Amino acid sequence: MKFFIRVVLASTALMPLAVTAQATDLAPSIPSEVATTSGIYVRGDVGVSYLNWGSATNNMAFVGDVGIGYQVDPSFRTDLTYGMTGNYTLAPGSTLSTSTIMGNVYYDWRNSTPLTPYVGVGVGYGWQYNAGGGAFNSSAIALGLKAGVSYDFSNNLALDVGYRFNDILVGGQNTPEHQIAAGLRIKF
Repeated sequence: MKFFIRVVLASTALMPLAVTAQATDLAPSIPSEVATTSGIYVRGDVGVSYLNWGSATNNMAFVGDVGIGYQVDPSFRTDLTYGMTGNYTLAPGSTLSTSTIMGNVYYDWRNSTPLTPYVGVGVGYGWQYNAGGGAFNSSAIALGLKAGVSYDFSNNLALDVGYRFNDILVGGQNTPEHQIAAGLRIKF
């Protein structure tokens, strides 16, 4: 529940940025090939995560992340994100949560519609936190794969819906997570 409250508070904190992005669209529209050529953006996502861990009794948890990125050109973008999951129940009295910092690179298939499919890859660092019933809190290199679609509401605001696979490569028990998330990308 604490995680959900944090996600709601983070989303609320990003709301003024969305209003600012919409207000800037009242100015004359910029051709899309110019507007998406380059620029800084911020992003925030929420969703659900499934932990592929054989002994877990509850493999589902909420996931949320925030980040800042740069649209290099119409097809390539990169960002740095911080992500967290809620608690997975490994056994009665034993939970696991994860967090990651990832550098990501994306390829966007631009077309003549507001829908833009994308694929991405990420590398970073991740942490596993175990509460009760176990004695491990560990960290290691984290890897991620991403695929999804974004919908451009305007030159400055996009809805992003996608699948992510994240894994923290600790010795022994890795944490392969399958995540579905949706969020906003606000371009400046």
